Amino acid sequence: MQTKNGCVLRIYAGEGDKHEGRPLFEWIVAQAHERQLSGATVYRGLMGFGPHTRVIHTFKIERLAEDLPITIEIVDSRDQVEDFLAFLERQGHTGLVATLQSVEILTFERRTSQ
Repeated sequence: MQTKNGCVLRIYAGEGDKHEGRPLFEWIVAQAHERQLSGATVYRGLMGFGPHTRVIHTFKIERLAEDLPITIEIVDSRDQVEDFLAFLERQGHTGLVATLQSVEILTFERRTSQ
């Protein structure tokens, strides 16, 4: 197992948020991949609200909710994550909320079968 210091960037958005007609979360993950960040995962929330919402967005059995909350997690070194944040800021997206957290990144090496 290898260990290194890193950073987790969590971006909170709505499922209905777009970037040039494409879902924003898809565009963010594609940009992170293109810039060769270590990893990204998207989580779809069951319920949530943000500072500018007038209603709580929720998943109900009787209707499929639109614009559910989305969390995008990106992991890499703090420098790489901060560069990526600066890139996102230059794109002019308003209303996004993000958090940064220092983490210890553990990587497990694959064992070859004998």
